This record gives sequence, C-alpha cells and structure tokens, in this order.
Amino acid sequence: MGGRKQSHEIAISEIKSLLNTMNYGSITLIIQDGVVIQIERNEKIRLK
Repeated sequence: MGGRKQSHEIAISEIKSLLNTMNYGSITLIIQDGVVIQIERNEKIRLK
C-alpha cells in the first residue's frame, strides 16, 4: 500500500503545481486500479 500512498502524494504535488500556473481551464485525473496514472491539463486563454 506504500506505493499507492507515494503515487497519491506525487499526483497531489503535480496538481498543486498546475493550479499555481493556470488561470482558466481544467485538470483531469486518469485513475486505474485506484492509482492516478495520468494527469491532463486543458488550459484556456481568455482574450478580452
């Protein structure tokens, strides 16, 4: 179970990093067997 916890900690760290660099958009987590295996970032650029 330790590997799963470490995987979750890495995913949380990556998500925090993405949140700090995005203004608009979405983050999608791909999960397999209870483990985050992929993080997708979809960023929008708003033109005023």
